Amino acid sequence: MARAYGGPEVLSVIDAPVPDPGPGEVRIAVRAAGVNPIDHKLYSGAFGTDPAKVPMRLGSEAAGVVTAVGAAATGPAGPVAVGDEVIAYPAAGAYAAELVVPASSVLPKPAALSWEQAGGLMVVGVTAVHVLEAVGLGKDEVVLIHGAAGGVGLLAVQLAVARGATVLGTASPAKHDLLRDLGAIPIAYGPGLADRVREAAPEGVHAAADLVGTDEAVDVSLELVADRSRIASIAAFARGAGAGIKLLGGGPGADPGTEVRAAARPQLTEAAEAGRLRILVAGTYPLRDAADAHRQSLTGHTTGKIVLVP
Repeated sequence: MARAYGGPEVLSVIDAPVPDPGPGEVRIAVRAAGVNPIDHKLYSGAFGTDPAKVPMRLGSEAAGVVTAVGAAATGPAGPVAVGDEVIAYPAAGAYAAELVVPASSVLPKPAALSWEQAGGLMVVGVTAVHVLEAVGLGKDEVVLIHGAAGGVGLLAVQLAVARGATVLGTASPAKHDLLRDLGAIPIAYGPGLADRVREAAPEGVHAAADLVGTDEAVDVSLELVADRSRIASIAAFARGAGAGIKLLGGGPGADPGTEVRAAARPQLTEAAEAGRLRILVAGTYPLRDAADAHRQSLTGHTTGKIVLVP
């Protein structure tokens, strides 16, 4: 929980009673909860500092075991029962040992995934799907993905390759082998990026996904993609609106993509169960060390997801 607005030092763990689930709700014993950039932004003041919103519970995705169900507890895959291993998203306050969520948020956990992988799948997965849908990426097209080795980027690369697209992914050289393994053409960011992209894709780039929010990502996307409606960003909120590109997610003026993201959930669990998605976990932390998890996340150099384990 964030006691106030500020940095990771404002985070602490508290003891609080967990209610019984009401009609259409389930209670979950959390085994893992994903850490996402939006969590820090909420208590950092990036989206405002309304004093009425603190203290605030954090987290929006979790994986765990159902321990109680309310009446008519039916999720997207059918009735939910005690003992079911599930993924919950959206799940407000997911940084917890126990959690009550609407049954509509609950899907079966793919047996192929560890708890940590399952707890970190949904936010990055639905965001990646939303980005690719927003830019209208199709088969045999070329897409430039900025931040391809981050949490969202790794899923976006795999999903774009599965669509039959050619994927150019920016990352530091240390992560290029991983991107090649996932089917992308890795490109180092930094000065000369636009020229390196042109060399890799001499016939041009159809769409771009900015997952980092840097000026470089925005500038290069605008330079290389003729149709600005085929550029989307989940981070460049300050520049994006003026540049005429699509802003996605929870930032100011962004399209939350609620329906697209909800529809993506069963697609992601199915793909993960079938082994078509690799979910990389960059690190795990005990729930009591959530502040340290956020400090690692804020470095911006993780490969995959950071996960809290109660």
